[in-house]
Amino acid sequence: MDGTGVGAVKEVAVGLDAFTEEEFASQSTLYKEFTSVSAIDKAWTFKSSNGMGTQTMFSISQPNLSSNKKKTLMLSSFISEDSNGALNVQWAPFPIEVTGASLSVPSPSGSKLLVVRNPESNSATQFEICGKFQLEKEIHVPQSIHGPVYSDGWFEGISWSPDETLIAYVAEEPRSQKPSFNDKGYKKEAGPTDKDINSWKGEGDWEEDWGEAYSGKKHPALFVVNINSGDVRGVDVGSSLSVGQVVWGPPTKGLRQYLVFVGWSLSNRKFGIKYCSNRSCALYAVKAPFFESEIKENAINLTQGTSSAFLPRFTPDGKFLVFLSAKSAVDSGAHNATNSLHKIEWNSDGEPRPAIIIDIVPVVTCPDDGGFPGIYCFDMISNPWLSDGSTIILSSIWGSTQVILSVNVQSGKVSRITPSDSNHSWNLLALDCNNILAVCNSPVDIPQIKYGSLTKDASWQWRDVSTPTSVCQEKVKSLLSSLQFDILKIPVKNISGNLTKGASKPFEAIFVSSNSKDGACDPLIVILHGGPQDVSLSTFSKSSAFLASLGFSLLIVNYRQQGYCRGSLGFGEEALQSLPGKVGSQDVKDVLAAIDHAIDMGIANPSKITVVGLSHGGFLASHLIGQAPDKFVAACVRNPVCNLGLMVGTSDIPDWCFVEAFGNEGLSLYTEAPSPQLLSFFHEKSPISHVSKVKTPTLFLLSAKDIRVPITNGLQFARALKEKGVPIKVIVFPQDIHPINRPQSDYESFVNIGVWFKKYCR
Repeated sequence: MDGTGVGAVKEVAVGLDAFTEEEFASQSTLYKEFTSVSAIDKAWTFKSSNGMGTQTMFSISQPNLSSNKKKTLMLSSFISEDSNGALNVQWAPFPIEVTGASLSVPSPSGSKLLVVRNPESNSATQFEICGKFQLEKEIHVPQSIHGPVYSDGWFEGISWSPDETLIAYVAEEPRSQKPSFNDKGYKKEAGPTDKDINSWKGEGDWEEDWGEAYSGKKHPALFVVNINSGDVRGVDVGSSLSVGQVVWGPPTKGLRQYLVFVGWSLSNRKFGIKYCSNRSCALYAVKAPFFESEIKENAINLTQGTSSAFLPRFTPDGKFLVFLSAKSAVDSGAHNATNSLHKIEWNSDGEPRPAIIIDIVPVVTCPDDGGFPGIYCFDMISNPWLSDGSTIILSSIWGSTQVILSVNVQSGKVSRITPSDSNHSWNLLALDCNNILAVCNSPVDIPQIKYGSLTKDASWQWRDVSTPTSVCQEKVKSLLSSLQFDILKIPVKNISGNLTKGASKPFEAIFVSSNSKDGACDPLIVILHGGPQDVSLSTFSKSSAFLASLGFSLLIVNYRQQGYCRGSLGFGEEALQSLPGKVGSQDVKDVLAAIDHAIDMGIANPSKITVVGLSHGGFLASHLIGQAPDKFVAACVRNPVCNLGLMVGTSDIPDWCFVEAFGNEGLSLYTEAPSPQLLSFFHEKSPISHVSKVKTPTLFLLSAKDIRVPITNGLQFARALKEKGVPIKVIVFPQDIHPINRPQSDYESFVNIGVWFKKYCR
């Protein structure tokens, strides 16, 4: 669908023009080079048999365009130090593809490996237990016991028992029996068989699932498998909880074992939970099966004093249970916010009980300039402790970068242990005593494995770990060598007297450009993150690096939205939770201020500015081309929020629309049936209210299976632009959900973005 008039008719009739066809050919070849770069997702460390080094195992992913799937590879290495302290790394000759595996989780000692293979149809879930040299056991769990094991990173929970004979995990409850019918009516007996051609299964009652990315996943429940006997038992926690993030608790009096898990209440409707830490949850303890007494006991709420508790980890001595909280998000309605870190005392003398919650790191309201902005952590490795047993290591966001922090859970002292003089981002992979494996990268540097060691003077020494994958990435490295990046501080203009201190501080933008010194400015792509309670980090992005290698500068804006909605993560709670309610106003002004700042610095050409955004980033991009119609020569919106009034009745997160439009007041205004007055207000706040002013050629990339921002939002806006003669192009991906990240869809998306922007920046 293209609204360019006669020229469009010619293109549709005879194909692409010569320029566009040449661009598609060259850019598709170039982007393939970037998609081949592998990502280092996870790592595990184990003590070697002689105690002289560290055995490591890395999980590496790489998109495969032919199969349209992400391949997962396992690669092993041995890391040691020589007598002079130099780092020696020996890699296995080849990575091993883990075909069809949903999860691979080694036991704490490294003597066993669990591989989970979820069924793609109605077959059984398969557990494989591997030893050092062979497959030791296969366990097949039929769907009558449970459905697929959760491997999403949020509900996901795989935990080996201390003696490595039991594994606790989270899987979908077995589906309820559906009614059967035949040509005579309802059948009371079992469902139809292949021979019973006159019978069929009914659909039964509709049930809500957990929204975007959780299609068909409704009841995550707790199970334990005995790897010796193959016996699988469900753990009854009651029907009012969805379960996730299970860990084994330390033995209590009488050697009774408990499981600790995160529970989300099902007392109300299920809103979408993907990317949303504002869903109320608590930590619970329940007695583990396979122990002395099988008498049913109710799950015990351990954290009754807070509305949010997740990612539980026990201290090595078993005395305390440490966890993160997103209470700020739950209480305000913001989908993400500044986290806090807490602990409770574990009762080892008997039954666990609710305990007083002790603050370790509270929410940081307004950080000092350059100071610690608070914790922003949504994942944690299984064993995050240094050898002192009191220091936990985690990844967090600090402004526009990701850093690694150490937190002493006794004193509450927080230290940034990755280099403070670098704008690169760091992600924690694994710990080995007082040594850290991490990934370091930037917008112009592919991921590099780093090895951190705690020195005698309590400082951290970081060294490169040479990897065999770097040989395959020389062409990409060569392309990136001509690029540079910086983090710009954008001053807030026209500060009003009622702005808080945090909201009036400068916000940030990551600027990527060619390092050539000829004085000319490349065309500019403004990149806007979604959320809006999210952040663009100084990490390596294949798509962004590809666009920069085409000859574009990038301005990646971490807008603060200091009006009536939320700002970017990583800058303190006051900046994020500023004055409620000006969605589509102050965030738009922030982005325009960032663009003007780049123009004033002489690093952007005002006549060749484009903009791209996904989700709320698409909302901002759509607003920008309506509110500043002469600013942009081209735009791309990916699953954009264009009409809040339309979205509120169709999205899995309708509460988001209320909070973003009304701020905290939106929580009390929320209703499944908005009044005409509310719908009118949603329209005012939406890009669709400015559609009559838009004249920017716009590319729409939409997912047919997106339930976060349903496709109707983008199509309505596109049709309105076409009606008024604005050049548009719409691509719909039939099988994609919100992120548009399946390999072929990502590939087609960014090649089209590159071609579209090149066309209008000539």
